[in-house]
Amino acid sequence: MIKKLLIANRGEIALRVLRACKELGIATVAVHSKIDRDLKHVKLADESVCIGPNPSPQSYLNIPAIISAMEVTGADAVHPGYGFLAENADFAEQVQKSGFTFIGPSADVIRLMGDKVSAIEAMKNAGVPTVPGSDGPLPEDSDTCLTIAERIGYPVIIKAAAGGGGRGMRVVHNKDALINSISVTKAEAGAAFGDDTVYMEKFLQNPRHVEIQVMSDGQGGAVHFYDRDCSLQRRHQKVLEEAPAPGIPDEIRQNVYNACTNACIEIGYRGAGTFEFLYEDGRFYFIEMNTRIQVEHPVTEMVTSTDLIKEQINVCSGNKLSVSQSDITLKGHSFECRINAEDPKTFMPSPGKVVNFHSPGGLGVRVDSHLYSGYSVPPNYDSMIAKVITHGEDRATALAKMRVALDELLIDGIKTNIPLQQILVRDEPFGKGGVNIHYLEKMLSED
Repeated sequence: MIKKLLIANRGEIALRVLRACKELGIATVAVHSKIDRDLKHVKLADESVCIGPNPSPQSYLNIPAIISAMEVTGADAVHPGYGFLAENADFAEQVQKSGFTFIGPSADVIRLMGDKVSAIEAMKNAGVPTVPGSDGPLPEDSDTCLTIAERIGYPVIIKAAAGGGGRGMRVVHNKDALINSISVTKAEAGAAFGDDTVYMEKFLQNPRHVEIQVMSDGQGGAVHFYDRDCSLQRRHQKVLEEAPAPGIPDEIRQNVYNACTNACIEIGYRGAGTFEFLYEDGRFYFIEMNTRIQVEHPVTEMVTSTDLIKEQINVCSGNKLSVSQSDITLKGHSFECRINAEDPKTFMPSPGKVVNFHSPGGLGVRVDSHLYSGYSVPPNYDSMIAKVITHGEDRATALAKMRVALDELLIDGIKTNIPLQQILVRDEPFGKGGVNIHYLEKMLSED
């Protein structure tokens, strides 16, 4: 049984983990950089430890400092949240070797799913639908690469095996540009990730981004919590999410749900995870698995009445799942708008002091945020400062609640993307459901 848990993160996710621990009766340790001493969860935790200067590599990415903090506070476990060290296999391995519990899968599984080539191979073996591709790293031989591309059919996309966050990708529309594009992508991958391995896939023209939330106990038990649509993206970064994904036939959904839970059992997965897919013309295509809790997990919690963080802590503590698939029912619809400290038109970060903060309320409205009046948003980290989540008995009701909530939300002193989100939730095509991943970029380019 975990008695004390260290939260190796900051902001709203750190506060979210702290709340789950308090409900479970688990003592909490907050670690923070020097500039983050006034974060809400730091003030609310049972103990806090400063682990270094403001730059992430010297604090939130400093593995020895975090493990030392666990040792001096007597923590039993560490929750990495998302971002920072959440999918760092070396961190998970060192935590386990030091005798602590890592709230997440094993280091081996993180490595397996962190490499896109090995992840795709593992998913194929488990029966998860994948995008037609090179079935492994691209060889050095140009003629072979050209043959692979012809087999797949143009356009194709070259991807870094160790890529992420939209980096290390290049679309190729014809054979004349293929070899140069492979060379450039390999160079970028080597510089960005320290690994120049690349692979090739069919480039889908107008897909949606649909993902499946799973939970597995690593003891032969795995369940899904249905799906989410995360197609509203800017530069491959999600802006607005919803659950469930609209307009997908139940039979198609069920087949991919079953494949995902089977894959969890096949690879010995433990904890919360998300299978990300491109969905086009009635077919799912696996792109990657995130071996952590997601930013957008609240929409799934709202439609399934499940605390995913508490269940994540439960299974990573060595317990079996507390729920069976038949216990998890889908109720209504939910939206999440990410609120960022940035200019809504130029998207330039807008750090500074929050003069006034007023959170919206009402039935079916939830706000996950570490903000409070007088808090200063630092310039050192990701610009997301809040998530507004609504739930209704159907999609139209949940969307109407979101319009009201965004109009009620007040953040004075800094610029935010609230005006953009207000436009999106009133957009007619989005209101009908099912827009593709290029929709938002196209909308912004036409302004």
